[in-house]
Parts: sequence; C-alpha cells; structure tokens
Amino acid sequence: MTSHIMPTYGRLDVTFTKGEGAWLWDQDNKRYLDALSGIAVCNLGHAHPAVHQAICTQSQQLLHTSNLYNIPKQEQLATRLCQLSGMDNVFFSNSGAEANEAAIKIARLYGHKKQIDNPAIIVMQQSFHGRTMGTLSATGNPKVQDGFSPLLDGFIHVAFNDVAAIELALKQHNNIVAIFVEPVQGEGGVNIPAPDYLNKIRSLCDSHDILMMLDEVQTGIARTGAWFAYQHNNIIPDICTLAKALGNGVPIGACMAKGKAAQLLTAGKHGSTFGGNPLACSAALAVLDTVESEQLCQQASDKGSAINQAFSERLKNNTHVIDVRNKGMMVGIELDKPCTELVALAVSAGLLINVAGEKNIRLLPPLIINNEQIELLVDTLSSLIDSYTK
Repeated sequence: MTSHIMPTYGRLDVTFTKGEGAWLWDQDNKRYLDALSGIAVCNLGHAHPAVHQAICTQSQQLLHTSNLYNIPKQEQLATRLCQLSGMDNVFFSNSGAEANEAAIKIARLYGHKKQIDNPAIIVMQQSFHGRTMGTLSATGNPKVQDGFSPLLDGFIHVAFNDVAAIELALKQHNNIVAIFVEPVQGEGGVNIPAPDYLNKIRSLCDSHDILMMLDEVQTGIARTGAWFAYQHNNIIPDICTLAKALGNGVPIGACMAKGKAAQLLTAGKHGSTFGGNPLACSAALAVLDTVESEQLCQQASDKGSAINQAFSERLKNNTHVIDVRNKGMMVGIELDKPCTELVALAVSAGLLINVAGEKNIRLLPPLIINNEQIELLVDTLSSLIDSYTK
C-alpha cells in the first residue's frame, strides 16, 4: 500500500488502537508495556480519566477563539505554572520547539536591548532543542543538522557538563547574552551532569548579566522527581521551556520567564494562532491537578531509584553494560556498542523502549507505573540485553 505520509520517521511495524495506564494494545489485541510514554509525553499513562473528562467537557463548550481575546483557562494555567515554578509569566505555544523558539527570541531581544548587534547564545554539544531552523541551529547534533545549512548564526557550542568550557567561551566572546541547556540531555543519551552544574551556570549568568535558559521540554512536569528539574538545585532560571508532559498528549508548549526576561515579548513581537487554546489548557490543568493530588513527583523519585537499582543488580555481571543511570524516571542503560536493534526486539517481546545516542537505552515510563509493571520491565529488558550482548 502506497503511503502519502512523508517518510520523516522510520516507523516500526505496529499500530496501536487503545491504551490504558501503562499499557497499549495493537490492532491484533496484543498488549505492550509502554516504557517510553510517547517520548516522555504521557506521564499519567494512557486514557487517564481526569484528562479524558477535561477534554470532553471543554470540547462541548469551546475549542478555539484565538489570542485576540481573553482565554480564562489560559490565565488559570499560567497562574498555576508560575506558582509551581517561581516564574513571572508564560507564553503558550503548541510544542517544545516553539517554546524554545520563543526563548531564543527573548534572548536576542535581551541582547539588542543591551546594544549588542549580534547576540550569541552558549548551547551544548549533544543537545536537542527541536527541528525548526532556530532550534535546529541551537541543537548540538551534526547528524540532525545535516542537509539544512546554512544554519542560523548566533550559537556557540561547548561541551556539556563542562563549566570551564563555558567560562572560556565567555572570555573569548563579548556578545554572549544567554546560556541555554537541558538539565538532563534526553536525546543525547540520558546524560546527567554533575549535581552542582546548574548552580555554577546560574552563578556565571548572574556575574555576566546574561540569561540562564533551561530546556525542560523532557524533564519538566515531575519527570525527574520534582515539578521542574532545576528545583533539585534550589535555583530559578530566567527562562524555562515546557511541552511534552504538560498536556499528556494534547499538544501544548510553554515558555516561562522571570525578572528581566519576563517583559521583553510585547504585542507584535511574537504570537501563536493555536497556542494556549481552551482545549489544550483544560488538559494541562487536569495534568497539574493529577500530578499534585497523586503525589507523582515523589513517586517519580522513588520509582526511578527502584528501577535503577533493579537494573543495576540484574545486569551487574554483563560486561557489555557500561552504566545504569537515572534522574527520577529518566533512565539510561549504556552499552559498549550500538544497540538500536533492541527497539524492534523489545516490540516483539511486548515492550516499548527507545535508544538514544546509538548506545544508550532510554526509558521514560509513565509515572503511574506500578511495582508489578516495573518488575516486568526489568525482567523483559534485562533478558533482551543479555541475549543481544551475547
């Protein structure tokens, strides 16, 4: 059968028809344990009743009016996010890439306000910020940039988790206006920096009067065991971007700003037709209510540690396993050789996983996963890893 869909994904030969909690079912009614959550999107699992009810109720009332008018649900969501994050205001978009585009535009406005004609942003190698031209240029992965040159100027790439590299860049360039970083690199392979890495970046931004911008598209909304990953470090950035889990599958992105970064986007400087519409905001409010009421930040922390410990114990004698690491429910299992074939093998075994950076198995289970499902995940995947590495 001829497909009329552009082949932008190498899709696996499986089609899902329904989901519930941590489970998905395909068209043949085969059940799969979802340890990927739609790439860190469905933190509450599939078909969560609170999100379902919010979508149904809102769809019967109003879907869209545009941002030419007041949207009460948008105001409510912005207020909740600022209360949870310590930020001052929010711009709503439809995706993480769009939220990151807003962050980049704010940084450039900040630079021009300081009379810097060619503002530059420090970004990290192995990072991923999106596939628009701006976010692609900020991304530190030549493979995803290939074929799209000329990329945008204004980005200085340095090594991740290397404060000295940032300090050197600040000495060499007098036009830097921001540092843009993921608290944990997801697409790069679940790369977790030193515990004080973000604190040192905060200090450098303060001393050089530049913006600290955090891409929390994957880490935000309880994934790492806190509402936002920067809260583990007791700091507040100038800009923080969100998407993925905020709508549990309903497309929504957010760029949150504080202090000197919060008043730079004014009428006519930026916008979004669909951003923050009543449907998306209703879903997001239901997500926030559920994360809070079910104490999912603490669950992500506890279950993430349990998953890490279980894999570490189970795989301790496999010499091909270099590392098992986690930050909450972001889990990485690093092998000593490429292992992308494991994704299809796992599908055959009724398990959904991902491989990032060629050698890193990436697990992003729903935060509502239970102990029995964790045991199944560890048993199934450990057996697959042992068989594959032999």
